[in-house]
Amino acid sequence: MSGAFDVTVFGSANLDVVVRAERHPAPGETVLGRQLAEHPGGKGLNQAVAASRSGARVAFVGALGADPAGAGLAEVLAAEGIDHRHVATSDVPTGRAIIVVDDRGENTIVVVPGANGTVEPPAALPAAKVVLAQLEVPLPAVAGALREARAAGALTVLNPAPAAALPDEILAWCDIVVPNEHEVALLGGAEHLLARGARAVIVTLGGRGAEVVTPDGTTRIDPHPVTPVDTTGAGDAFCGSLCARLAAGDELLAAARWAAVAGALATTAAGAVPAQPTAAAIEAAQARSSTAAQPSS
Repeated sequence: MSGAFDVTVFGSANLDVVVRAERHPAPGETVLGRQLAEHPGGKGLNQAVAASRSGARVAFVGALGADPAGAGLAEVLAAEGIDHRHVATSDVPTGRAIIVVDDRGENTIVVVPGANGTVEPPAALPAAKVVLAQLEVPLPAVAGALREARAAGALTVLNPAPAAALPDEILAWCDIVVPNEHEVALLGGAEHLLARGARAVIVTLGGRGAEVVTPDGTTRIDPHPVTPVDTTGAGDAFCGSLCARLAAGDELLAAARWAAVAGALATTAAGAVPAQPTAAAIEAAQARSSTAAQPSS
């Protein structure tokens, strides 16, 4: 379908409170943090920025609180060139995510939905080639967005994070489901998702790349080698950049390879939104990998 946008992202926006510590505490244990920072985040906002930086015209649909955090996130959307006319203003405070990052770059996250929990099923979505949703807003709202997108002829992509029980009708409205390896296990496996209605499943595997699973079989996507600093937002980089390339007309495997590089690059800087790579950075990284893979003469 053609529309005003390449990608419409329906989802969450948070203010991320990031603590860096040597390691994650065990239950009942206190660990001293070394650094505290605040960054724009939320899976929806992260993915919208990722899609925009990969060259897509992006609209974002969600909810922000009428508070300084909400005003700040609206400014981020505007600065990234993302249309946010369909973002509702809620009496509930803007969502927060409390993130602890250890010295290996691994993170644990606790999300307080706030205004994200007030998002309602859309009467209409900004017209786009691809519609991307996640599960940090209420499930009925996600179902409504996917149903509306499918009715409008858009390609539909669902990032089922955090993992939750999914009705068959939601999967039937999904062209592509993009879980990580933990989420896909909780959802019964890629083949199970296909059997329930999804048309393709892309499983992100962190530093081991990704797998594209369709009724025709499974294709492995090699990882792009990096030294991770902070893995927060890497999966969102994958999802957003994947949708940007699908909207640009890439085949699924080509889009997944681009997304794998984007996800890897997102781990090389701190924060979720600040670490989202540009199209130029992804292209340069792909070129370096291609050159390195060529045999010497």
